[in-house]
This record gives sequence, structure tokens and C-alpha cells, in this order.
Amino acid sequence: MIYIGADHRGYTLKEKVKLWLQEWNLEFEDMGNDHLDPEDDYPDFAKKVAARLRPSEEGIFDTEGSGEVKGIVICGSGVGVDIVANRHQSVRCGLGFSAEQIKKAREDDGINCLALAADFIDEETAKKIIETFLKTEFSGEEKKIRRISKLT
Repeated sequence: MIYIGADHRGYTLKEKVKLWLQEWNLEFEDMGNDHLDPEDDYPDFAKKVAARLRPSEEGIFDTEGSGEVKGIVICGSGVGVDIVANRHQSVRCGLGFSAEQIKKAREDDGINCLALAADFIDEETAKKIIETFLKTEFSGEEKKIRRISKLT
């Protein structure tokens, strides 16, 4: 399951992301905003997404990728939603600017949430980043697990 949320600056990109997720036959839930509201606040939507991301039975993450829950949060700079998401204990959110960067973030850091900067990335780049985020598995290396466990 993929949970997605965005404020007014990320709203247009979020709507495109939803179309891509439908094309890829992936299950998702839109956590808002459900309409373009120039007065909305990014923390409201990032909190809703982050609240849905829970640790696996191992207490860290699902190294097999089966049943893994992921989030995508979007605002203008990407920074605001990234900060909000990372305040939740079970969230490891990464602000993505390239597919290569997010590939390493998934493999090495096991991020379970992707923050996007709608004002600074084009549609094609966003699509590549999201595809990479969703397809790349955590490496499961002992040293990576050890490092992530130090975050709690």
C-alpha cells in the first residue's frame, strides 16, 4: 500500500502521481488534500501519511518487501513534508532529486517515505524517482540494519 499526500504547491504533481500509480496497478490511498486549496498547510497531509507508516514485525522494516507500506509526500520545496514525516518514529523519509540518489536511499537506508519538491523537479524526473523508490529493495546487509537500528 502506498499513502500519498500533498499541500497546494504539490497538489498538481500528486494528481499526476495518482495516475501513474493507477497505470502501474498499485494500491494507494490519497491522504489529501482532495482539492486545490491555496490556504492549506503541508504538515496536515504529511502527518496523515506518516501516521500510516508502521514498522514491521522485526521492529525495523520489511527486508523482503512483502506487504511493505510506503509513503509519498509532496510540497513546494519538499523540505517541509520531509521534516514532518521524519518526526514520526517509524518513518525514514528521504527528499528525492534523482533516481540514482533514491536508489541508494532505498538500498542503504531503507527509506519508506519519499518527499518530493514540486517546485524544483519536472514531471519526467518525478516519475523516474517514484518508479525507483517503489521498485528498489533494501539491501538487508547487516551493517545497514545496524546503522538503521541506531536511529531509534
